[in-house]
Amino acid sequence: MKKTYMISGLDCITCANALETKLNTITGVQSARINFFLNQLTLEADDREFDDILKRVKRAADHSIPGATLS
Repeated sequence: MKKTYMISGLDCITCANALETKLNTITGVQSARINFFLNQLTLEADDREFDDILKRVKRAADHSIPGATLS
């Protein structure tokens, strides 16, 4: 499954790139791409585990960049 989310709280493109790299290391994430200029995260993961993976992605985003949120 592939879904796109709005992501807020990113201050710079370097932070966005670092977060994208971290998200791609999460087990179950097939692809995570951040478009800094559009404030979008495109997440691709297994349909059966998508909700659990999304929770891990949200935690990782918040941990890496305090105040970063997905909607």
